[in-house]
Amino acid sequence: MGARGAPSRRRQAGRRPRYLPTGSFPFLLLLLLLCIQLGGGQKKKENLLTEKVEQLMEWSSRRSIFRMNGDKFRKFIKAPPRNYSMIVMFTALQPQRQCSVCRQANEEYQILANSWRYSSAFCNKLFFSMVDYDEGTDVFQQLNMNSAPTFMHFPPKGRPKRADTFDLQRIGFAAEQLAKWIADRTDVHIRVFRPPNYSGTIALALLVSLVGGLLYLRRNNLEFIYNKTGWAMVSLCIVFAMTSGQMWNHIRGPPYAHKNPHNGQVSFVWWDWAWWSSSSVFYFPYFVPSTTATLTVIWTLSEKM
Repeated sequence: MGARGAPSRRRQAGRRPRYLPTGSFPFLLLLLLLCIQLGGGQKKKENLLTEKVEQLMEWSSRRSIFRMNGDKFRKFIKAPPRNYSMIVMFTALQPQRQCSVCRQANEEYQILANSWRYSSAFCNKLFFSMVDYDEGTDVFQQLNMNSAPTFMHFPPKGRPKRADTFDLQRIGFAAEQLAKWIADRTDVHIRVFRPPNYSGTIALALLVSLVGGLLYLRRNNLEFIYNKTGWAMVSLCIVFAMTSGQMWNHIRGPPYAHKNPHNGQVSFVWWDWAWWSSSSVFYFPYFVPSTTATLTVIWTLSEKM
């Protein structure tokens, strides 16, 4: 047994331990430092993201829409990391801007943001903010934006695409339309809750009461109902109102005139028809046909007499 085990022991004794080459130690050290640096950078990004989300949630607890200037816009919207979607309304609400459509769009935007804020599905994946021109002029210049209001969606990753800009001119700015657009871009469905508005009901009740009272007072003489001239005049007024663009004024609410911000000159005709048409322009096609029709009727009646 001892003779047989001797060669084996000699072979084991003759083996030398293998060591790594001397040049591999700097490589391993560099790899270790790189792993530590990457881990530290990832941890730093996670801490920064957590801080940003906590700040946004704190603002959302105070109000459903928070205002942003240039610094906040670059920090919370443009700069990574970001794992949330941001809906931004670019507007001009200062009185000197005379943007009535901005105020109307802001009301719809408030209804939408409140519906999301107080819904059971509220989470930290979607936030609503606002950039006013007078508070973030540099943001407007950075995005090459020259009109307001404008709604944009900033996704969690990447740059906004063309579909991330809401087609306000074609669709309008109703809260329901905005909610549908947000659902298409973020897969977040918002059920819009509007506050009760009884002004229409009260106006209708007053109109019915007025007509009913008039018919009651004239109950013994209702021949005026069959007056063709009266109904013709009412029909003409409705036709002129619809064809003159008055309904456009009612829906969009443009200002009566525009003030040039450079020289202060007041202008009744503004050539940027896409956004800033003056309401005074549409009174011309209202009065010209109505005046012509009235003069024609008077001339015809005078000929018959």
